[in-house]
Amino acid sequence: MDDIQAIILQRIRLLEYPPGSRLHEAKLAEEFGASRTPVREALNRLHHLGLVQTRNGVGTVVVQLELKELAEIYQMRVELCALIGRLSPNEITEHHVREARDLLAQAQQASRSGVKSEYFRINERINALVKSVIGNSALRSTWDFLHSQASSAWHHVDTKEAFQTLADELEDMIVALEYGDPQAVGAVQGMHIRYGFLRLLRALESRS
Repeated sequence: MDDIQAIILQRIRLLEYPPGSRLHEAKLAEEFGASRTPVREALNRLHHLGLVQTRNGVGTVVVQLELKELAEIYQMRVELCALIGRLSPNEITEHHVREARDLLAQAQQASRSGVKSEYFRINERINALVKSVIGNSALRSTWDFLHSQASSAWHHVDTKEAFQTLADELEDMIVALEYGDPQAVGAVQGMHIRYGFLRLLRALESRS
């Protein structure tokens, strides 16, 4: 069941299941070669995380959060950034630096190809990189939970601007990692999460 939940969660975060997508128990059970019971339990867990909901006559669908809810999530994410360098951070190594440089090269390449799905995949790896710096387990799980909830809004992002923002974030992240400073890593994240929400607001306003 944990594996099924992890796969569905990853698909939601990568927007393979965008907001509004219907998740069919029977089809998922067939795909995973399992009974419907573990699939139902996995979906129930995702429901408790606020990522899916059950609608009468429709079934289980991926949640699209309201703007107020997203604003609260982004505000909390920004506040948590300051804790990354305070609560027993993990040691930053050359591996972290190499990973950030590799991600920057991928973001630049993806910008040229314009494949939007690459944005979500690179963003996931950035999140994993930040999590590897967070030493406090409670902070790490809360960080990842809020990252999952924020993913419901990313399909609004303009592709060209999205890749540029990833590149900007990674360039700043590389400097912080090269200095081995987890507080700077948190500061970089705080700044770019805040900017990300402002870009999201602009995107939503242009559609309305």
